[in-house]
Amino acid sequence: MRAEKKLLTGEYVARLNASPFFIVVGYQGLKVAHLSELRKRLTQAGAEVHVVKNTVFSVAAKEAGIGELNGSLAGQLAVVTGKKDISAAAKALKNFAAEFDKLKLKFGYLNNQRLEVASIVALADLPSLDVLRAKLLGLLNAPATKLVTLINTPASQLAQVIKAKAEKAE
Repeated sequence: MRAEKKLLTGEYVARLNASPFFIVVGYQGLKVAHLSELRKRLTQAGAEVHVVKNTVFSVAAKEAGIGELNGSLAGQLAVVTGKKDISAAAKALKNFAAEFDKLKLKFGYLNNQRLEVASIVALADLPSLDVLRAKLLGLLNAPATKLVTLINTPASQLAQVIKAKAEKAE
């Protein structure tokens, strides 16, 4: 392998090892302006997209411990990686693919488990991590709020009775 390809392969191995996920998309037919728009949307979602040669990416995936991808890599492909939430990146890809028919989801990996297109779309339909955290916090907070209300109710009712007696005595 030539020195340039070794350098590129090493760069992709580092990207794959740094990211808990990657999603492979076909971008054939997309214009440069559209690809720039996709990059912008993915940056907002905490991810990035890189156009990669299939042979270089296949070698990088093998070196990163993902396995053999030769049968899956065909056509013009780009790889989406990120350090944050896969559902935000999947949502950005799904929305972009709906707007521009040229982008095709191929497959992905999350924690060394292969994801097919249906799984990626299911991840895109999930609420964001912040929304899920807020819902969980609300679920945990609700019983405590009810308990405080329950404990406070007799005392407030007693205070209202005493206040009414005091007003009646005046």
